[in-house]
Amino acid sequence: MVTEYEIHAIYHLAALLSTRAEYTPETAHRVNVEGTLNLLRFAHEQARWHGNAVKFIFPSSIAVYGLPSLEEKRRAGRVRETDWVFPTTMYGCNKSYCEHLGRYYSLHYRQLAAEAGPSGVDFRSVRFPGLISAVTMPTGGTSDYAVEMIHAAAQDKPYVCFVSEQTRIPFMVMPDATKALLQLAAAPAERLTQRVYNVTSFSLSAGELKARVLTAFPKARITFAPDVQRARIVDSWPEDVDDSPARRDWNWKPDYEVNRAFDEYLIPEITRHYRKDQPPRHQVTKDDNGKDRRIN
Repeated sequence: MVTEYEIHAIYHLAALLSTRAEYTPETAHRVNVEGTLNLLRFAHEQARWHGNAVKFIFPSSIAVYGLPSLEEKRRAGRVRETDWVFPTTMYGCNKSYCEHLGRYYSLHYRQLAAEAGPSGVDFRSVRFPGLISAVTMPTGGTSDYAVEMIHAAAQDKPYVCFVSEQTRIPFMVMPDATKALLQLAAAPAERLTQRVYNVTSFSLSAGELKARVLTAFPKARITFAPDVQRARIVDSWPEDVDDSPARRDWNWKPDYEVNRAFDEYLIPEITRHYRKDQPPRHQVTKDDNGKDRRIN
């Protein structure tokens, strides 16, 4: 890469997610922390080489939070970036530490060196809530129960949810997650007042998620049998997060509130995936001149 390309921006999306990381914490540390450190060093070297700042866009996670009880979680309400950062998982610890690493590389890297100066790393992080994709399959995230419900219902399979009906955390669909990363990357540096920003879209309990799935799939079979350890992790995350700094500094606003997320993205896309007889999203027909014409 160094010999072929001049790097001006890095989107570091690779990580072992929360459930997998709990089974292999040392591997998670190597992938999530050492991998990030290697790329931060690479960004610094690139900035020194071509003389321009390198933007380092890093997705962090709601897993950095750790509230001690359900009572405290309810009292906390919408949590700010600096509140309750006491992660209870290796994944959360990794993400929290990497936020600090990025801030260090941006502001204090080698501050005692004789030739100390700006590192050239412009670290910017989005702290995501639970992410829901209609395109990719669940891959081990502790909040994946939300999308697993829909996938199971679309296949007419029963689903046993590993958290309780009352469990509530904030969510966002993947198109808005992509939008947030790109929007933060495009924001002028002088407008940013912090290195890490909460973003969110809507907050639902597991019971409310089930109700929305049943609206689309009335025959869905969804039950609850909380796994004590996994449920405890989700219950340590806030019911909602305060994303007002992102809205103020770089005009963040999700495109998909809860109704549009389910009615226009999640339900139709996941349904189409499993029902191959459904017509494609775009069809091609012939115009009067015999040429292909795409119709919605």
